[in-house]
Amino acid sequence: MREFDRLISEQLKTMDKLLFLQTELERCQAIEKELHDLERKSQLGTLQDEIKQMKQELNDIQNQFEKQTEEVIEYYQNELTTAK
Repeated sequence: MREFDRLISEQLKTMDKLLFLQTELERCQAIEKELHDLERKSQLGTLQDEIKQMKQELNDIQNQFEKQTEEVIEYYQNELTTAK
C-alpha cells in the first residue's frame, strides 16, 4: 500500500497545483476584463500572453492529473487481483 499512498500523495500535490492555477487564471481574466474596459491595450497584451501561458500550464497539469488517476486505478486493480 506504500505505492498506493505515494500515488495518492502525488495526485493531491497535482490537484493543489491545478486549483491554484485555476484561481490565478480566474484572477487574471478578471483583470483582463478590467483592463479591456479601461482600454489599456499595452497592458492588456502582456496579460493576455500570461493568460495564454497559464491556460497551457493548466492543460498540462490536467493531463498529468488524468495520467496519475489512471495509475492509481491500475495500481488498485492490480492490488485487488493480487489479493485474490
